[in-house]
Amino acid sequence: MKKIKLEILGLSSSQTQTGSFALVLGEAEGNRRLPIIIGMFEAQAIAIEIEKIVPNRPMTHDLFKSFANNFHFHIEEIIISDLKEGVFFAKILCTDGLKKMEIDARPSDAIAIGLRFDSPIYTYESILAEAGIVLTDQEDEEEHTEVKPEPKAKVKKETRKTAGGEDYKHYSIEKLNDLLKDAIEKEDYERAAKIRDELGKRN
Repeated sequence: MKKIKLEILGLSSSQTQTGSFALVLGEAEGNRRLPIIIGMFEAQAIAIEIEKIVPNRPMTHDLFKSFANNFHFHIEEIIISDLKEGVFFAKILCTDGLKKMEIDARPSDAIAIGLRFDSPIYTYESILAEAGIVLTDQEDEEEHTEVKPEPKAKVKKETRKTAGGEDYKHYSIEKLNDLLKDAIEKEDYERAAKIRDELGKRN
């Protein structure tokens, strides 16, 4: 199964729900974006590592790294491995130098850990084809790909509940496509993800 390398483009604050963020991943050699809705503490853990802020006490993901280092485990890569009913799943690929193992994890935890090991992030072409948001060349040029996250900012759960209570079920496919284009132009990845999920149900 073909793997696609992803890069973290930033944490985009939700415009529809208080205390929520979208983790925006981008295709390393392409113009597709993969927004994943994550929880508050996981977003904080990711933001702290992106900004290279050293907390006074080790956070959970820092503890995992210390534990792994002491037992000579290394994280080789993170894979966004599956998408079921709008919820993403991930695997942490690790090794002790003799054998390799896969550990199931939420994408937010997997990425927070992977950042601490400088591990690459991948997904499969099938997932990106299903859930990726494609930017046009013009939108790609205009997009600010680096969003500065706030270390103590609040974020949201990894679910696909309709943002802000807005129900997209009653919109036509044509209207949904228009709304999706508008959301992408405004860099509202959270809303775009909701619309994308609704379009996916129609196909």
